[in-house]
Amino acid sequence: MTSAPESQTLSKPAPRFASIGSPYFGIMLACMAVVLILSNIGAAKGVVFGPIITDGGFFLFPLAYILGDVMSEIYGFKVARKAIITSFALSAFASLCYWIIIALPGFNDDYGNAKQAAIEGALGPVPQIVLASLLAFLAGQTINSLILVRMKARSGERTLWARLMGSSGVGEFVDTLIFCSIAASVIGITDFGSFVNYVLVGFVYKVGVQYILVPVTSLVIGWIKKREPSYWA
Repeated sequence: MTSAPESQTLSKPAPRFASIGSPYFGIMLACMAVVLILSNIGAAKGVVFGPIITDGGFFLFPLAYILGDVMSEIYGFKVARKAIITSFALSAFASLCYWIIIALPGFNDDYGNAKQAAIEGALGPVPQIVLASLLAFLAGQTINSLILVRMKARSGERTLWARLMGSSGVGEFVDTLIFCSIAASVIGITDFGSFVNYVLVGFVYKVGVQYILVPVTSLVIGWIKKREPSYWA
């Protein structure tokens, strides 16, 4: 009795991915865009916890990467890339709106002038922050998604935790380094020691949050997979 050819015994089935016909993708895309826009606003404020230096968007941004992981795992790289580019464009549009709002003529009394100064102080730095965030988000999320999908092609449905942790670590490092390099001066970080602190704290925090939430992310992915008819088709 002859055995099957070696190429057949070693071949692996193609990884499963769902189509985007269900409402789940749209909900996650909307959440990713909102999280990115809000984190850009929050990032304009420097935040200090004792020796730790960060920004006001620190608690939001990891959620964007978690959503990116979920979409990459369920829908694949091409769909995740569409979500990344869409969030990128919406964040750029929000920045344009801030610029127009600041430029519009306001009331010329004391209250109006105070309001204008407050808006300029809150939203004025945002375009620079958005530039930093957009470049970092585009590079980091793309790398994160690509690594996760390639790891899935090797392991199939197994070792989801390894895909989530491996892709997040690389993606967040690239993201944090690019963002901090551009945004540091905007929020008032001017010396090298504070910059290193800013980068390390941002990276460790973001990756730490994602690693802690890996069990929750895995449960969400499993829940959506069961309810996506095209995933198992």
